[in-house]
Amino acid sequence: MNRREKAAGNPPDPAHEGESRDAAKVYLIGGGTASLAAAAFMIRDGNMLGQNITILEELDKLGGSLDGAGSPEQGYVLRGGRMIESKYLCTYDLFSSIPTLDASKTVTQEIFGWNETMKTCSKSRLVRDGHRQTAPEFGLSELHILTIERLAVEPEAMLGNASIADQFDASFFKTNFWLMWCTTFAFQPWHSAVEFKRYLVRFSHMVAGFSQLKGIMRTVFNQYDSMVRPLHKWLEQRGVKFELNTRVTDLGLLQENGEKFVAEIVYARAGKTGEIAVGVNDFVLVTLGSMTEASSLGSMDCAPVLNGKADGGAWTLWKNLAENGSEFGSPSTFSDHIDESKWVSFTTTLRDPTFLRIVRDLTGNVPGEGGLITFPDSKWLLSIVIPYQPHFIGQPEGVSVFWGYGLSVDTPGDFVKKPMSACSGREIMTELLGHLHATADTPGILESCICIPCMMPFITSQFLRRERGDRPQVVPQGTRNFAAIGQFCELPDDVVFTVEYSIRSAQTAVYALLKLKCEPPSVYKGKFDPRVLGDAIMALHGQR
Repeated sequence: MNRREKAAGNPPDPAHEGESRDAAKVYLIGGGTASLAAAAFMIRDGNMLGQNITILEELDKLGGSLDGAGSPEQGYVLRGGRMIESKYLCTYDLFSSIPTLDASKTVTQEIFGWNETMKTCSKSRLVRDGHRQTAPEFGLSELHILTIERLAVEPEAMLGNASIADQFDASFFKTNFWLMWCTTFAFQPWHSAVEFKRYLVRFSHMVAGFSQLKGIMRTVFNQYDSMVRPLHKWLEQRGVKFELNTRVTDLGLLQENGEKFVAEIVYARAGKTGEIAVGVNDFVLVTLGSMTEASSLGSMDCAPVLNGKADGGAWTLWKNLAENGSEFGSPSTFSDHIDESKWVSFTTTLRDPTFLRIVRDLTGNVPGEGGLITFPDSKWLLSIVIPYQPHFIGQPEGVSVFWGYGLSVDTPGDFVKKPMSACSGREIMTELLGHLHATADTPGILESCICIPCMMPFITSQFLRRERGDRPQVVPQGTRNFAAIGQFCELPDDVVFTVEYSIRSAQTAVYALLKLKCEPPSVYKGKFDPRVLGDAIMALHGQR
């Protein structure tokens, strides 16, 4: 008898239907932003007891894609950081209730206060041949602009699973607009036209200042230290349980009165399997898939390896869940196209001020002021960010950290004749310094820095072309105690690859499952503001 048959043979006891909510338990699968947010909303808005909430995470650390780790001796590591801006209404709603680590203010207050002090205004969004371009022109033709305007109003159903490349001619992908757009948000020409459309609409209020990255906001430290750690502390103080190094491999679903519900959670820990019985009044929220699943780190002298979906548990769990019905989505749409979803990031720890001096003198921005710097001539399409220092809590004086990534990782470089995917940290820094025209300083910088590359096979998998239904609804039709959260559930109007999407999915799930008489804040829609629309249209026409 297989495990599902065994579970089906033990239906829940109807006598438990009258249990008080105080006895209900919540199981959150995955320890990323979505699960942490869901736990907080359960406590804050649903009056759930923290001691009845358990988060199960396969890694040894919480935070999911908002990670940050390392030391000045071994080198710091950030797989990536998500952009934030002022219209992330669910994010700021959540963090308005979460104190900073020193409890001096809320995280939301800290973010807005910090960004009054450190406003992003790039003087060198693009750097070509060692020269900065301040507020580069978009370079769009009338046909490009008409296509953008059409996409903004065209129903998603009409676009189907078309790609961005299906919408534009080849000249569009050589414009400054595309170079800045694709590197800010990590789009590729083969990605979904629907997702591209959603981004155009969602960030219409930022188009006018886009060439200088105006409106992009930062946290004081990296997002793990500034957002994840305070949220984790708040949950821990309220008794939430965290089961790390625990990989959930399957869910046992039963059906009763036409509704499917989770009756069992199957997990593996320390080489042993176990099962958790889920009561009729309990809830199970699952973070489907993972952008950073199967990531691997390299070193100064070794390139990271390319892993696959079998090198972690997130995709397997979703595959097993999807076998229960089409309402649970289609994980293969997102997990089976690694060549279209991978790229390499790198984090460099510096012990010498030479590199930061070179970048400051070239760009005209001090660390934390300029945002993303892209090298359009780079065959790897390299971009870097120099954050305000220190970027990690406890980072010592005299040590600096910056982050970068490349979108074209299978093309040989300009100075290192190897694909970025096959390069060590030393080789990546050599290529970057070549584009900075800093070859004379290269030996000294390489001697004193630690560059750790990271290969992420699924980092833009949420942008892949998809059909309606490939992403399940937050609460799939016909389910009772289950919700899908994170980047691979369907939220109309909002955009994936953002902290906001994860937190909105969590808030939506909690309010629906608990049948609360409230809704998450509406997605900001600047396209209905005549001033925003007018400014965006003028900017597209080069009339900023």
